[in-house]
Amino acid sequence: MKAVLLTGPSGSGKTTLAQKLVENFPSVTFSISATTRPPRSQEVHGRDYYFLSEADFDAEIARGGFVEWERLFSGYRYGTLRSEIERIQSTGQIPLFVKDVRGTLSLKTSLGEGAISVFLLPPSLEELRSRLIKRGMLAGADLEERIQRAHAELCVLPRFDFILYNENLEKAFERLVLTLSPYLS
Repeated sequence: MKAVLLTGPSGSGKTTLAQKLVENFPSVTFSISATTRPPRSQEVHGRDYYFLSEADFDAEIARGGFVEWERLFSGYRYGTLRSEIERIQSTGQIPLFVKDVRGTLSLKTSLGEGAISVFLLPPSLEELRSRLIKRGMLAGADLEERIQRAHAELCVLPRFDFILYNENLEKAFERLVLTLSPYLS
């Protein structure tokens, strides 16, 4: 299956770059993940995430409705629904998955050779910490967990097709487009 998988530590810029990719390439569309966390103030069910109760998430697992899923920060679960992949395939568009590193590796295995994985790196872990703090949404323990996880994620870099540094958003986007252009046509 032809697909783009964009990953990196929290704060690496993957969501921002993914939004720019979708805006500039009509052949690419977001794959919407399911989650058990509650929506944030501007988030909409079916646009930002499929917000599921714990019971509904369990029911999807039991019926084989997920291609991959896992428990992430603060105990919430996230996953990729088979129905979401089918929805995108029916439109003829290329799905863009913005996932954490473990989810991306699981999804890459499930989707096979057509799935291109890109790992985004911040310039440093200190810059990553600064970006996460600027978001203003993280408590101390959650921030430290994300920094520790980012450090561990660097060990799996060789498992990705491409690695891009995001020291500057515009330059990173240019490199992302150059990297993906053979796959987006």
